[in-house]
Amino acid sequence: MALNAVALTQDRLPRPLHANENFPYGIQEGVKLTLALLPGSSVSPSGPSSSGSSSGSKQSDGVTEKGTMALSNYRLIFISNPPSDKHKPAFESFAVPLADILSTKYEQSVFKGNHLLLDVKPTPRGGLSDPTRVEVRFDGNGLYKFACALDEARERAIYMKRQSAEEEEGLPAYSTPGPSGASTPYAPGDIPDENPPGNDMTHAAGDWM
Repeated sequence: MALNAVALTQDRLPRPLHANENFPYGIQEGVKLTLALLPGSSVSPSGPSSSGSSSGSKQSDGVTEKGTMALSNYRLIFISNPPSDKHKPAFESFAVPLADILSTKYEQSVFKGNHLLLDVKPTPRGGLSDPTRVEVRFDGNGLYKFACALDEARERAIYMKRQSAEEEEGLPAYSTPGPSGASTPYAPGDIPDENPPGNDMTHAAGDWM
């Protein structure tokens, strides 16, 4: 299954949602992603929490898959490694809009190793319930640099979303221009049915000369 489904190319790369989405941060391989089953949060019945539905690494605090991760200017995307005879992924992909990442925390631990924690607000009907915690680990180096890039992209996405909402709220109500060209509502009564006294619009032919 796909959690917050991601459209993939034949090379298992994420397809952009629209012309404005790009992937300036590239694709990171060797990623381990864990979806934590926090109180009040669970994977949908067809997902990793169903018994016997997958062979993903199930832990007491969540379900883990290995794969690749992509960071665009709109989304954080994880794509599980392709299924094989020995392993069927618990979930094929996971994606979350950057503006729906509630918090990020980079942790350095002697015992657990360096990892990145994300609290996310899943897309409705995407396969997860709110709240959800995501743990990200890299096989090699580069996690801290990735965490900094994610924070930067997330702040920009939140700013753009807030600015767009403010612009929509600030749009003036549509009104029909009045006879003078002013943008104020007017009723047909604004136009007199008769000419005012002393302003007779009936002229003889020679009056325009």
